[in-house]
Amino acid sequence: MSRAEGLKANSSQFTLEGEPFRVLGGSVHYFRVPKAYWEDRLLKMKACGINTLTTYVPWNLHEPERGAFNFHEQLDLRAYVSLAASMGLWVILRPGPYICAEWDLGGLPSWLLQDKYMQLRTTYPGFVDAVNLYFDKLISIIKPFMYEEGGPIIAVQVENEYGSYAKDEKYMSFIKNSLQSRGINELLLTSDNWEGLRCGGAEEVLRTINLQRLSFGAIQYLADMQPQKPLMVMEYWSGWFDVWGEHHHVFHAEDMLSVVSEILERGVSINLYMFHGGTSFGFMNGAIDFGTYKPQVTSYDYDAPLSEAGDCTTKYQLLRSLFSQYHSEPLPEVPSPQERKTYDPIVVQQHLSLWDSLHLTDKPYRSDLPINMENLPVNNNNGQSYGYTLYETTISSGGMLNSRNNIRDRALVFVDRQYVGTLDYKTHELTLPDGKGQRSLSLLVENCGRVNYGKALDEQRKGIVGDILLDHIPLRGFTIFCLDMKPGFMKRLTNSGQWKSGFQCTSLPGFFQARLYVDGPPRDTFIKLPGWGKGVVFINNQNLGRHWFVGPQHFLYLPGPWLRTGENQILVFEEQKTDGQIVFAANTDHGKTIDVYKLPFCTLL
Repeated sequence: MSRAEGLKANSSQFTLEGEPFRVLGGSVHYFRVPKAYWEDRLLKMKACGINTLTTYVPWNLHEPERGAFNFHEQLDLRAYVSLAASMGLWVILRPGPYICAEWDLGGLPSWLLQDKYMQLRTTYPGFVDAVNLYFDKLISIIKPFMYEEGGPIIAVQVENEYGSYAKDEKYMSFIKNSLQSRGINELLLTSDNWEGLRCGGAEEVLRTINLQRLSFGAIQYLADMQPQKPLMVMEYWSGWFDVWGEHHHVFHAEDMLSVVSEILERGVSINLYMFHGGTSFGFMNGAIDFGTYKPQVTSYDYDAPLSEAGDCTTKYQLLRSLFSQYHSEPLPEVPSPQERKTYDPIVVQQHLSLWDSLHLTDKPYRSDLPINMENLPVNNNNGQSYGYTLYETTISSGGMLNSRNNIRDRALVFVDRQYVGTLDYKTHELTLPDGKGQRSLSLLVENCGRVNYGKALDEQRKGIVGDILLDHIPLRGFTIFCLDMKPGFMKRLTNSGQWKSGFQCTSLPGFFQARLYVDGPPRDTFIKLPGWGKGVVFINNQNLGRHWFVGPQHFLYLPGPWLRTGENQILVFEEQKTDGQIVFAANTDHGKTIDVYKLPFCTLL
């Protein structure tokens, strides 16, 4: 089936199938929502009066190793777009290759950084070659879902927020041509905040704007740039993201509604970013760095209209009432909320010290110099992308250890496997105790999340990225263990016969194992670890994400579909401390909040 008249931007109003059309959009990322809940979230979107789904496409998940693609199960983009179509939702696809999204490296795969000369988001040959191979695969998958092929995709975004980066004036033309030369004929868009609008565009591509408040005459500025073109806010920020060690960001429903109402009254199309944020499961959170590195939390609740667990919030109800005015037919009924359960607390039954698990890792690598994560000869020579890396060497004296800011991002330091301190972006020096003879020095380095936005993108190699000095002399002779905690390692760990009973681990860090018994159908819940320090939580070998006592996040979302009736294994990797108990809650608590509407505008960019 072929249709000719897709989304057009030939006048001051969009047309679709030849009729005037207003985009009432919402962002829901398939990779942040358990596949079992895609239908629930999109039905709630439809019931709110949204007519268009927007989603990013994360290159780093779809091509985790060079040339090895994954578009299955949780990453089945075809199934996601088909589901939207079955509900009568249009789709705007935002394929990148860079997506930002508060996602590690803005969705770019870390193996790109194996090339020490790499220039991301430019026409540097190494980047161009990788994008071409990725787009060959991606576009072969999504092309049948374009409007002209009978599918729901009515527009495709060219890259993302390039005006805030703008390192290469040829780059946007390259991405545009990469899409069109592979047969993408739908409307092309760019999206930038108002400061990036001027230099983020491409010829004959519609510009759209990202904002949260109607200041600086932003929409008028966009209108003046593109006379007689439809206006669209591609990202209307319905809330904001959180970083570790600060307060939870909120954007009050009434403040949001007044801005959305004014946007619609002006005849402008809108896309709510996020409509439903979901969760940055595993090690996928990004970070910001505008002079100070700040990693983001696991939750991507975003204070969005649908909460992290899919609840309809006050924002949802207000938006549904507003959007209903832009529909001639009554909106569908809102689906019932998902049931949740407060499971009884459980206690750790077994533990295993990190040091006793090292033989379960892939073969360690020996190197005179420290090697950064991405250049380790692991994962079919694609390097290590996420998690922890352990660097061990020998020393014959104490003294002053100086990282020279070459630790990315945080290292626990051990002498003879006894903890002596932490090095990170704030702390570069540590005094090592004196001792006799040869002793082992271990640095357990965590990639806390690569920066996803801004000029620091090219400097996101992790692990140890240069010399570490002991009394001004560079350390040499390293044994390096990759601890990316992928499923293969987790299964070997689970099946190890070396687990010790109880939770009193005499030598942290360590792994702690507990069992949750579920009677009847599994339900959503939240995990809380009071009395624990910092680490990662796995359920049935699935990585739920990071926990850290500094907050603001103290609850990890555990989707019911990831549990099973009967026995479930919960495994916690813990760096610092534990009280041996894991508790559950039916609802989360975001702790102390800060209102983003009261923050200076510059802090949101």
